[in-house]
Amino acid sequence: MKHISLGGTSWLVPAVAVGCMRLGELDGASLGRFIHAALDHGANFFDHADIYGGGACEEHFGAALQSDPSLRREDLILQSKCGIRKGFYDSSKEHILTAVDGILKRLHTDYLDILLIHRPDALVEPEEVAAAFELSPKETEVMTLFAKGRSAARIQEELFISKGTVSTHLRHIYQKMDVHSKQELLDVIEDRDRK
Repeated sequence: MKHISLGGTSWLVPAVAVGCMRLGELDGASLGRFIHAALDHGANFFDHADIYGGGACEEHFGAALQSDPSLRREDLILQSKCGIRKGFYDSSKEHILTAVDGILKRLHTDYLDILLIHRPDALVEPEEVAAAFELSPKETEVMTLFAKGRSAARIQEELFISKGTVSTHLRHIYQKMDVHSKQELLDVIEDRDRK
C-alpha cells in the first residue's frame, strides 16, 4: 500500500481510506473478514462518520474491535466526522464535543486519530471550532505527566489506559502542537505555564 503525508504533517497514512458507511449492513463474521481483508492489503485507515447508519456503523466496527483480540487499536487509524444533524449543519463547540463523546463510545476507543467537520457550515464560528479541537482532557493529563518525566509505562499505570495509548496520545499532542521532539514539547509547555 502506498503511503502519503497527511495534510501538512509528517504523518504517513495509507493512500486509500477504507469507507465504513455501509458496515451496519454486515453481520459480525462478515465485518471481521472485511476488516482483516483491508488490513491484509495494508489499508489500516478506516473512515467513519457519526451519521453513517445513525451511528450503527461505528457501533458494529467498535464491537468487532472488542471481540477480536488480534485487532489492536494502536495498529489502526480511525477517522470520523461530525457536524451534520437532522436537517441542518452544526459545527458548534458543544455539538462537536458531544458528537466526539458518542463516536468514542460507539467505536469502543478512548481516542480518535482524526476528526473532521463533515460538511462546510456557512454559519460556523471558526474560533468555536478551534476551541473544540484543543487538547482533550486525557491528552492534557498525558502531556503533563510526560513533562514531569514519567515513562510511558508509568503514565499508562497512573491514568489506567491501555498499552499503546500513551504513545498514540503523545503522537497526537506532537501533531496538534506542531512539535517534533520531546525538548520542543517541553519548551512549549514551559512557555504556556509562564503565561
